[in-house]
Amino acid sequence: MSFNSLGLSAELLRAVAAQGYQRPTPIQAQAIPAVLAGRDVLAGAQTGTGKTAAFTLPMLQQLAAQRSRRRLPRALVLTPTRELAAQVAQSVRDYGQNLPLRAMQIFGGVGMGPQVEQLRRGVDIVVATPGRLLDHAGQGSIDLSAVELLVLDEADRMLDMGFIHDIRRILRLLPNQRQNLLFSATYSREIEQLANGLLRDPERIAVAPRNTAAETVNQLVHPVARTQKRALLSRLIHSGGWSQVLIFTRTKHGANRLAQQLEQDGITAAAIHGNKSQGARTRALAGFKDGDVRALVATDIAARGLDIDRLPHVVNFDLPQVPEDYVHRIGRTGRAGADGTAVSLVAPDERPLLTAIERMLGRRVASQVIDGFDCVDPVAEAAEVAKAQQRRGNQPRVAKHHPRPRAAGRDGQQHARERTGSGRARVSAGTGRRRPSA
Repeated sequence: MSFNSLGLSAELLRAVAAQGYQRPTPIQAQAIPAVLAGRDVLAGAQTGTGKTAAFTLPMLQQLAAQRSRRRLPRALVLTPTRELAAQVAQSVRDYGQNLPLRAMQIFGGVGMGPQVEQLRRGVDIVVATPGRLLDHAGQGSIDLSAVELLVLDEADRMLDMGFIHDIRRILRLLPNQRQNLLFSATYSREIEQLANGLLRDPERIAVAPRNTAAETVNQLVHPVARTQKRALLSRLIHSGGWSQVLIFTRTKHGANRLAQQLEQDGITAAAIHGNKSQGARTRALAGFKDGDVRALVATDIAARGLDIDRLPHVVNFDLPQVPEDYVHRIGRTGRAGADGTAVSLVAPDERPLLTAIERMLGRRVASQVIDGFDCVDPVAEAAEVAKAQQRRGNQPRVAKHHPRPRAAGRDGQQHARERTGSGRARVSAGTGRRRPSA
C-alpha cells in the first residue's frame, strides 16, 4: 500500500514525499481513511508507529477542503507535555507546508504574550497542553467555539498525569457537534470510560496488543548493586561506543546528579525534567539530537514527549514504579521499524518492580551479569529485598500524585512541580485552584 491509495490530496502527498516517507504504517493505513470519512476514532498503537501523521494528514485535508473566513481555531490537539506539543505542531507545519493553514503551539514555561498575539492574528490549528490552554480560555484570549475536530494525543499519559478534570473543562468549551479522535499507546479502564463519554460510534483501531513493547526493541536486564549502577552505566557507554543514549531516572535530583557524574566520567551529558526551564529543556534536547550531548538523563516527563530519529539506546537507570511506564520509556527507541536496545540496571530492591513489568509483558526479560559488577553481599541483598517487599506489600508501589501549590514564576504563570516523574500540579494565580501543569 502507498500513500496515494489513502485519498490524500496532491499537496499532502508532496509534503509526505518531502519528509522521505513512501509507505504508510499500519496505524496510518487504517486511521487516515476513517478520519477522512468523518468517523470518530479510538486508536491504540505502540509509540513510534506513526500516530502523529495518522491524525495530522487527514485533519489538514479536511480543514483545507472547507476554508473559513473566521480565523478561529478549527482543530484542537491536546498533548500531555510541552515537548510533545512542540513536535506535533512541527509535524503539522511540515505536512501542511503546501496548504494555506496556520498552526501554533500553546504550552507553559514561556510567556503568554507572544501566544496571545498569534491568536489575535488568527490560527486554524492549535496544539496545546491542557493547563496553558485553560489559562488562555480564562483570560479570554482564545475562542474554541469553532472547533470542528478534537484530538487527544497520548490520552493514557494525560490521565496518568491527572489531566482528566482539565480535559473535562476544555470539552465544555467546545461545540457539541465535532469529530473526536483519541490516540493512546496503552488501554486501561479509565481510557475506555473516557472514550465512551467522548466518542460517537467510533472506528476502533488497534495495531498492537495492549501494553506491549515493540518487537524491534531488544530488552536486556543487568543485575547490579545500587552503588555500582553509575560505574556500570559509564562502562556500557564507553565500551559499547554508544554515541546517543537516553537514560531514565526516578527523580529530578537523581537526573541532575547522574548527568554531573557522567560528565566527570568523560561523557557529555544533560538533564531534562520538570524543574528545568523550557529554554533549558529545548537546548538540552537540541544538543542531544545534534550529537553535541551523548547522554540525555530524563525523568518520566520525557517518556512520552520525545521523538528522536533512530535513537539506538535507552537505559532504565531506575525502574519505573508503574509497569506501564516501562513500555513508554523503551518506546523511545525501536521507532518506525528501526532496531533499538533497552537496558535496565536492576538493583536487588527493584526485583519486585521487574517482576511486575515481566507480568505485564507476559514474558521474562533476558538477564546478563557483567563481570566485575556481580559482587553483591547475599545477606545484604536479601535484607534489601525483604525491606522493599515489606514497604510495597509484596507488590510494586503505584505512584499516587498529590498536587501541591508552588509560587508563581516571573511571567506570572505557575510552573510544574514534578515528583516521581509523571505527576505534577500547580495552583492558578489568584484562584487557589489546583490543577495539573503542562
